Amino acid sequence: MLTRPLLIASMLSTTLMTGSLWAGQGSGLRAGLAAGSGPGVGSFDPTTCPAAMPYEAVDAIEIEHVVFMREEEKLARDLYLVFAEQSGWPQFTNIAASEQQHMEAVKTLLEKYAIEDPILTDQAGVFTNPKLQGLYDTLLAAGQASATEAFRVAALVEEVDIADLDNALAETDNQDLTQLFNNLQRGSRNHLRAFVRTLESLTGAPYSAQQLTQERLDAILADGMERGGSGQGGQGRGQR
Repeated sequence: MLTRPLLIASMLSTTLMTGSLWAGQGSGLRAGLAAGSGPGVGSFDPTTCPAAMPYEAVDAIEIEHVVFMREEEKLARDLYLVFAEQSGWPQFTNIAASEQQHMEAVKTLLEKYAIEDPILTDQAGVFTNPKLQGLYDTLLAAGQASATEAFRVAALVEEVDIADLDNALAETDNQDLTQLFNNLQRGSRNHLRAFVRTLESLTGAPYSAQQLTQERLDAILADGMERGGSGQGGQGRGQR
């Protein structure tokens, strides 16, 4: 059972602190931090395509994870596009483009295994999963308070994506699903680094973990941006 979204919603009242207003916040800082957070952040290695890997049997739990990840990536994209329009910060635009790539990557696995796509019409802010719909609405309201809060929400989203992908990796032994989840998790680690870098510049204070352990967060932030390969993180549950 996927319960992580409920954890985010319950945490919002304690993890999202009031920030400064959108207007006039960090225009020079935006340009300085734009470098290194372009559309390629978290991009996939074209030589390791999960859709091209052999077909393997998928069970109900694996299907649940893939379907959930399709909309969870959409949730991130939709939030970042709103925050980009309101704040003018290029990180949101760039990383939203990466989230679109992630959505398409998940879709290829849905199509490969003839799994019904939960995204019936790709309308911004609309979700088939009612828990994700409620979560989106809550996170959107929190992030619209200020640029600082938008980055705090974005960092929280990426932390939870990483944790959800840990669960997905632990519950699959399929080569293609493991590759997909590792790719997605590598992207989320890169996005988290980019968001935390900007948030710390805005607040002048170290970022504290909101969902991951502080030790796990510190290890992620200590690493540089990752590109290519199967990514770090979970290795799946092993061959049947």
